[in-house]
Amino acid sequence: MGAVLFNVTTAGLMVLMFKAGLALIGEDTVGRRRLPWAAIGVTVVALGGVLTQLCWSGAMDAFDSDPARSGWWRVVTSVFMQNGGLGGAAWNIATLAVMAALAEWFWGGPLMLGLFAAGILLPQHIDALFGWSDRTETDPRNFAGSSGATYFLAATLAAALLLRAKADGAVRTERLLALAVPAVGLVLWFAQSNGHGLVVAYGFALGALVRLLAGPVIRPDRDLRRPPRMTMAALASVVGRRPRQAD
Repeated sequence: MGAVLFNVTTAGLMVLMFKAGLALIGEDTVGRRRLPWAAIGVTVVALGGVLTQLCWSGAMDAFDSDPARSGWWRVVTSVFMQNGGLGGAAWNIATLAVMAALAEWFWGGPLMLGLFAAGILLPQHIDALFGWSDRTETDPRNFAGSSGATYFLAATLAAALLLRAKADGAVRTERLLALAVPAVGLVLWFAQSNGHGLVVAYGFALGALVRLLAGPVIRPDRDLRRPPRMTMAALASVVGRRPRQAD
């Protein structure tokens, strides 16, 4: 029962951040936006990690982030190894693809990749500052998985939504939605020792800082002012087009 509750609350936190990301970029603008190539690239790498695991039984031992093993690369490669079976891998890949796309449309490709990298590298160092050296509890990946970096990245969108709502005088529900993300994350951390909630708090703080410092260079409306040749709607129409049957 405890594992089920953990999974449900963790998924609920992701849904909350997904709604915040959609509110930030505008749900009705998705079809007019360009293909998020940086997000696609990250997702392809993650899929490559899953295929490596399926084809090589020693992949996890070689690439996970078990502190008992040596290897400077493990902190990065472990993100693209997935644990929790096929269901867990599918959830991690799907959420990574969606949230990375939303983040790219708002932050831009380079900044999205930078924030994703921060979600990989920063949490362990922040944990050390607070004396949380036991990563089996504080790291949601438990030595492998992309969920930690994905939740970190997703939380940056909630921070941006809060600051945009304050600047634009947006409706109160958007502010509450944005604030609910770190609040729920911290509740999950203190109530369940759920590391996803902790990295969400980290991501929210960094997202707010980056939004304040990099505000002049962020252009989330660039696709709407200058429509790209290939949009999400155009791709959907190509994929959904059925071949004509011969008479």
